[in-house]
Amino acid sequence: MNHRIALAAALCLLPASLPAQIGVPPRALPDGPFVIDTAEQGPVRVTVTKGLELPWDLAFLPNGDMLVTERPARRLRIVRNGVLDPEPIAGLPEMSGGGGGLMSVAVHPRFGVNGFVYLSYTKAAGQGRRAVGLARGRLEGMQLVDVRELFSADEPGGGPAPGLPLVFDNDGFLFFGIGGANDEIAQRGDSYYGKVLRLNDDGSVPENPFAGQEGFHPELYTIGHRNMIGMTIHPVTGAVWQNENGPQGGDEVNILKPGANYGWPLVSYGRDYGGAPVSEKRTLEGIEDPELFWVPSIAISGMTFYTGDAFPAWRNNLFVGGLQFGRIARTGQMQRIFFNDEWQELRREALFIDLRQRIRDVAQGPDGLLYVLTDESDGALLRLEPVE
Repeated sequence: MNHRIALAAALCLLPASLPAQIGVPPRALPDGPFVIDTAEQGPVRVTVTKGLELPWDLAFLPNGDMLVTERPARRLRIVRNGVLDPEPIAGLPEMSGGGGGLMSVAVHPRFGVNGFVYLSYTKAAGQGRRAVGLARGRLEGMQLVDVRELFSADEPGGGPAPGLPLVFDNDGFLFFGIGGANDEIAQRGDSYYGKVLRLNDDGSVPENPFAGQEGFHPELYTIGHRNMIGMTIHPVTGAVWQNENGPQGGDEVNILKPGANYGWPLVSYGRDYGGAPVSEKRTLEGIEDPELFWVPSIAISGMTFYTGDAFPAWRNNLFVGGLQFGRIARTGQMQRIFFNDEWQELRREALFIDLRQRIRDVAQGPDGLLYVLTDESDGALLRLEPVE
């Protein structure tokens, strides 16, 4: 049976009284520092900076200041020494809200020389559609100047929450994920949705794996993705690791390979929201298998490898955020994945479950500490440091 038909049939059988969202009771985030116990690092102190509204992504300046995006408010904020500046940074490009807004922020690897900051976002398009954009500006004080849009995609069929993660690799290329793929769009080379793009830092297009192939945009690096949220660089190989949400189950972490197809929606470990399988297949010839996957889903979000000295037991572990577990509201968490010397997964640890907060992003600072964003209307920045 076609999975769309199965989904419609399943929805017809659901009881009319089924709540739109099932969840555990909320819990207020503590104001002051608190301590959490961890399996291998021992006790860890967490300090809290509040005042953010549905933050999405964070990036560090060389001096340790943090840039934080607030998605629906379309604001770029700055945190200095744990203090949130009450004024947002001015000069951002025009954006639209709704399910989109200001998504990701990336800092140029040579920011100390050029001051470039990159932003991904949604913007209004024709016939009520929402397009995606990528812009670059130079940060001067509390303002972006010389802002220029480097890329724009306006096409029908894109989903409401494209994700739009950004990361620079070790060669200086900018990787740009565009999610929001509905069904077969992720497999089409003439669509940017469900793809990872590779660009030069000025928005021009390098020699990508699909260059010259009829029916494929030259910016494409990989295809077959769903809603992408996190991208990070492997500390040893330099490869780009990327993650994406499944529906019910099927969250993935992938290692990006040039020209590879990651299968959505031809293969998946997930089910549609009505319960029907997305696909009867978990693997296919010519499709890259995920490096990691989750069933049930944790609604995977931002991620980073830890490479600092503050938490030696966590070195080279992968940290991923999660918005909710198994479609249950207020079950957000951060997970830590431990690998052996061959980079094969050995175990996972779930952290922050008791906070009952949506964990949106996790990043390592220049100080070797970990920083976490909570995706709440009264969102916060959490700083993790060792207990002396």
